[in-house]
Parts: sequence; C-alpha cells; structure tokens
Amino acid sequence: MPAEPSSANTGTFTSGAGSRAPVGIFDSGLGGLSVLRSVRAQLPDEAILYAADSLYAPYGERDDDFIADRTLAIGEWLVKQGAKALVVACNTATAQSIAMVREKLPIPLVGVEPGVKPAALQSRTRVAGVLATQVTLRSARFQALLERYAADCRFLCQPGHGLVQAVERCDIGSTELRELLRGYLQPMLDAGADTLVLGCTHYPFLDAAIRDIVGDRLMLIDTSVAIARQLERVLDQHGLRAAPQSAAAVLPRFFSTGDGTHQQQLAATLLHIDATVEQVSIPSRRTAAPDSQAA
Repeated sequence: MPAEPSSANTGTFTSGAGSRAPVGIFDSGLGGLSVLRSVRAQLPDEAILYAADSLYAPYGERDDDFIADRTLAIGEWLVKQGAKALVVACNTATAQSIAMVREKLPIPLVGVEPGVKPAALQSRTRVAGVLATQVTLRSARFQALLERYAADCRFLCQPGHGLVQAVERCDIGSTELRELLRGYLQPMLDAGADTLVLGCTHYPFLDAAIRDIVGDRLMLIDTSVAIARQLERVLDQHGLRAAPQSAAAVLPRFFSTGDGTHQQQLAATLLHIDATVEQVSIPSRRTAAPDSQAA
C-alpha cells in the first residue's frame, strides 16, 4: 500500500474539539507540498500545518540517526502546535524513523512509501523503474517492499542524486535538470521499463520535465493521492475528521527551519497558494546549536 498505515494507540485520541485541530504535514523540505496538494483536494475542511526542515535538507544524504532525531523533534513540535494527526510526507524519514516516532508521539501517524505494489500490478513489460533517495533505496522497509511485491517484476532502482536539491531551489525545468533526469531515465527505457515509481515526494513536481523526456513510454506512479486517502481513513477511525464548513477552506500555515523563500515560491507557483512562511527554530539532540549543520 503506498500510504504507510497508522497503527497508533487509539486510547489517546478524542473527537469533539480535537476534530477542529489541524493536521500536521512534515517533510525534510518542499517535497511534501505534493502531499499537501492531495490532502487539500481530498479533505478540504481540514486545517493544515506544514513544516519543512529546509535548514537540514535533503535527508537523503544524512545518516540514519540524524534523520530519526530530526523527524522526532519536528513531530513533537507539531504536537505542541496542536496537531491532531501527523503525515510524515517524506519517504526517507518514513523509511528510517516512523516506527520509532510512532511509539513516542501521542497522535496517529501516516507515513509514505514508494509505490512498488501498484507498479508491480500495472507494469505490462514486468520491468519498472524506481527513482528515490539513496537512504530510501537502502532501507529495510524498501527492501521488504521489493521482496513482497516484485517476485515477477524487475525493478531498476536509481538514486535521484541532485533532484531534491533542484526542487528545493525551485528548479523544475532547467536544461541542467532535464539532462540529469535523462541520465537516470534513459537506461530504464533501454531496459524495457514501462512504469516509473516516483519514490520521493519532491519528484511529482518534476512530472512535466519527466514527460518531456519519456513521453507516454513510462506510466508514473505518484502515491500522494493514496496518502491523502489513508489520512482520511485514519481521521475517521479516530473520530478526528473536521466537520464540513460552509465558508471557504482555511489556508494552510507554513513553517520552515530555513528562510522559507523557496517554499513560498513553490507554494505560489505550483499550489496557487499565496501565504507567508514562518521561520522557526526546532532544536534537537543532533542540532542543539541553532546554526549547527553537523551530520
């Protein structure tokens, strides 16, 4: 299942006032905005807090302890802001940290994972490509997905080095980006792949650039819609769903541990949301000093 299911303890969750509380969405940077887009479409009555750990992005080049440390710190911070549920909208953070974070937070969690299952079901050539971060590809969670669903389907796993950084600087179509993508995608086409798993929430923003290279030869698997549906199920399960509103939907609140400039640009350009990004400091064990960038 593309959206990693929640299995949190139901005893700590309440309906009523809690149903009016916001949903927290967290990513290492801006990729989770693709998940936010789907959540708003699926659940228009929900208030949303979006937190980007842009000061320390990308997580795909960090060690496992650093990723777990930051994921927990930001999850705890969102709980303090009143979040009633948390979407870990980052494949890397889900792969390395969600089991530990779920044990420590008092709210239900929804994680993400690459769409290996739908790719295996839909590929006709039985060859599929996967673009994801190196951390995601090496994780035990991803390897378990391959073992579970890839028995008769060959998966070509390609680390998307440089792609997250491109999206983080709002580059979704430059000549340099397209050449980088071509180097990743052409070997998949040459090997007969007909399906491409976008294994990082940043990558749906590269859809147009990918299409320019592969045309209709690859079917793209984007799991953000499945994540939104899983969130809907989790909220209903715990009685946390917001009541329908007659007024216009509340705009999400955006937070960033960086300066937020690119986050504001991407939200305006791709989501048509003109909102201020609030810069916040979220210290953690590995980043105790405000300006620490140690990995």
